Amino acid sequence: MVSYHTGGGMSERFPPFDSPAPLGQREFSFTSGDFERVRKLIYQHAGISLSPAKQDMVYSRLARRLRATGLKTFADYLALLEKGDRAEWEKFVNSLTTNLTSFFREPHHFPLLAEHLQKAGSAPQRLWCSASSTGEEPYSMAMTVVETFGSFNVPVTILASDLDTNVLATAEKGVYPADRVDRMSPERIKRFFVKGTGSDEGCFCVRPELRRLISFQRINLLDPNWPVRAPLDAIFCRNVMIYFDKPTQYRILSRFAPLLKDGGLLFAGHSESFLHAADLFQSLGKTLYAPIRRPR
Repeated sequence: MVSYHTGGGMSERFPPFDSPAPLGQREFSFTSGDFERVRKLIYQHAGISLSPAKQDMVYSRLARRLRATGLKTFADYLALLEKGDRAEWEKFVNSLTTNLTSFFREPHHFPLLAEHLQKAGSAPQRLWCSASSTGEEPYSMAMTVVETFGSFNVPVTILASDLDTNVLATAEKGVYPADRVDRMSPERIKRFFVKGTGSDEGCFCVRPELRRLISFQRINLLDPNWPVRAPLDAIFCRNVMIYFDKPTQYRILSRFAPLLKDGGLLFAGHSESFLHAADLFQSLGKTLYAPIRRPR
């Protein structure tokens, strides 16, 4: 989804510390009309609703793509996108999604996940991390699964998806600098990671036994069809919805609800509220939601 991500997971986008060049020092002309075209394209393709305050940020991100393509104007670059250049579309979306995440981010959710897994016992369970970013969120889910069952041989599978192909490649590789794992206990690090060698020296690599619990796939939450098999026991979609407008949020939530089994859970981000979708999901507190089932 969007890199999306955002992740507790996808991620969050457009952090406040982008430092755009002052208007008079810009390398390329970037008009309000160009910005409106960008807003329209990213909204149509990824559902991201850009506020007018993001104009400088968008310039600094996309100016890199003009240099890379050798194009001299934003008009030419946007025309390239509108002609349907698939490779550049991917780079365009990746440029406008920034993924801030960490292992066991919003930690109150993981004991809730463990409790939820315990209730199902040995029955097969499927989880979806819909904004996996660089992988910290789905690996945190997988570590919780292993700790809950006390084994890597578990009845749980995890689908991890994101809109951004760059972060998915990082997630699938499962190699992280030491400072990305150092907030975890030494016991967790020893159980779930090995020290990197060769080109990965100084890093920590996710153990293959943990990585096998997760399948990674690019999914755009705005696509009409998702390659997601129901029923799901839980969906993590954290810190993603805040980048969509309310109608887009509602459409996505209306597709999440039937994917979840009775008793299934939707985990949201700390700043997200779905009161506008009260006919679809009920709040269980702690940014945790359950789908509402109407009598048949």
